[in-house]
Amino acid sequence: MAMKTDDNDSPIADINVTPLVDVCLVLVIIFMVTANFTMQGGIKLTQSAQGAASGKHSIEENVNVILTKDNKILVNGREIGRADLELELRSCIAKSKDKLVTIVADKTNRVESVVDVMDLAKQSGAEKLSVLKKLQE
Repeated sequence: MAMKTDDNDSPIADINVTPLVDVCLVLVIIFMVTANFTMQGGIKLTQSAQGAASGKHSIEENVNVILTKDNKILVNGREIGRADLELELRSCIAKSKDKLVTIVADKTNRVESVVDVMDLAKQSGAEKLSVLKKLQE
């Protein structure tokens, strides 16, 4: 008969995987929690067809923001200072039925200024944003 003898002098050859499993589970939980935060940020843009500025209602009822080459801002045809832009957008969006803001920018405008206007429009209550490229004059 074969009997197992206890040799206390022999080294332990088994690998303890419990700490490895613990670390992996903690990493999985961290990735699951942070994945939700990375998916929420940003502004959704879709490519629009021709005539997107008209929307369901007439152009006069929508809010039109034009950024000129010399960094002037026109809201519905009136020149507005950058400091008064948020107040003007709030009042114009409140009157709009679609809550659509159309931003027309030139190639020479900085992306930063266009994004600032988009951000102000969303904070002022715009539900839809449309970004158009200014046609050559």
